[in-house]
Amino acid sequence: MARLFGTDGVRGEANSDITAELALDLSVAAAHVLGEIGEFAGHRPIAVVGTDGRASGEFLSAAVLAGLASAGVDVLDAGVLPTPAIAFLTADLGADLGVVLSASHNPMPDNGIKFFARGGHKLPDHVEDTIEHRMGEVWDRPTGAAVGRVRRLEDGHARYVAHLLAVLPHRLDGLKVVIDAAHGAASAVSPDAFRQAGAQVNVIGAEPDGLNINDGYGSTHLEKLCAAVLEVGADLGIAHDGDADRCLAVDAAGRPVDGDQIMSILALSMRDRGTLRDDTLVATVMSNLGMLQAMQREGVVVRQTGVGDRYVLEDMRAGGYSLGGEQSGHVIFLDHGTTGDGVLTGLMVASRMAETGRSLADLAAVMTRLPQVLINVPGVDKAAVDSDPHVQADVAAAAAELDGTGRVLLRKSGTEPLVRVMVEAADEARARAVATRLAESVRTHLSLPA
Repeated sequence: MARLFGTDGVRGEANSDITAELALDLSVAAAHVLGEIGEFAGHRPIAVVGTDGRASGEFLSAAVLAGLASAGVDVLDAGVLPTPAIAFLTADLGADLGVVLSASHNPMPDNGIKFFARGGHKLPDHVEDTIEHRMGEVWDRPTGAAVGRVRRLEDGHARYVAHLLAVLPHRLDGLKVVIDAAHGAASAVSPDAFRQAGAQVNVIGAEPDGLNINDGYGSTHLEKLCAAVLEVGADLGIAHDGDADRCLAVDAAGRPVDGDQIMSILALSMRDRGTLRDDTLVATVMSNLGMLQAMQREGVVVRQTGVGDRYVLEDMRAGGYSLGGEQSGHVIFLDHGTTGDGVLTGLMVASRMAETGRSLADLAAVMTRLPQVLINVPGVDKAAVDSDPHVQADVAAAAAELDGTGRVLLRKSGTEPLVRVMVEAADEARARAVATRLAESVRTHLSLPA
């Protein structure tokens, strides 16, 4: 049976895969497990719950509130707020548990449930597995005054914005910004934070109706933001996804700036301020070779992890590093938060522009992004990709052909019989030719029986 929890909580189609019954059972099991491993430390526990604004989040959050309260947990209902805001509030309020109803950048019919432990940290795999195994068990239900109480958290938005402004190194006065909130959780928070920081703000994709989240707007659909930046003559554009744990940007010429470029800008900014611990940036194996080359030139060490912000965070916490993230725009500032924070990322990029007086294009030019081609090869024995002598010989030959001017990566899918072939080279035609050849090698030598 497949594991219920993925790399970022439980996710699927709302009211089909992610039902009210599942949400309630998960919440009860989470309360029991976290209580038994000492997260509640013998006191009456408190949880913070928030959503990204999807219509399905209304009934799913009601189920979570009911499950937690029935298990004796007092619940603060924060309403619609970004995922990083719920993580922050869990820590800031001294809560024992945080819960977010969100499917991030997924389309509206999906939803998900993710948990934060005390301090706003994601749960380890073994705790998630224990929660899954404890679902549906018979338990002694509290009664009377022992049941949890539910109340609205009225100042969650204000607390989170105050936190963002408190850690911003430089005000944004004089900058003109367009924010695309993906009709999601940052629709109110992000424009408010940028305005309070001094920026002149234009907003698109900030009219959530429960059904339009990520629909043609946000970090997975930059076209409208590019056009809006050009139309109003903005200095930059900021794009969030549905739950605002990621950020991509657009420069004044309407050109996208991806997560690798953003991390490069922020790494140098933090290095110059002396806050880039050990002059080290943590990224994944999917980060562009151009970023690795740029950071090497600048004397910044890049540590690479498996794909997924949880693996970046694990490495950061283990080594005490202060900055990490992914090409997709998840950026973690470990001194200021416990998860990717798209609003804080956008503010930090804009702050660097205001501080230096340089354009976003100029700052992003620290790295030259090499063309990157990704080909998915389905229906293959992914477990054999690292050991098959034919495939490995073809990989070695491709690497020798690129001779340091590019990079080859074969990566196993975590959920499907699929191998992802990624090739970077100095020009796209060469990258595509090498990737196509390697994809055919994988298909030939690793195909599963029909």
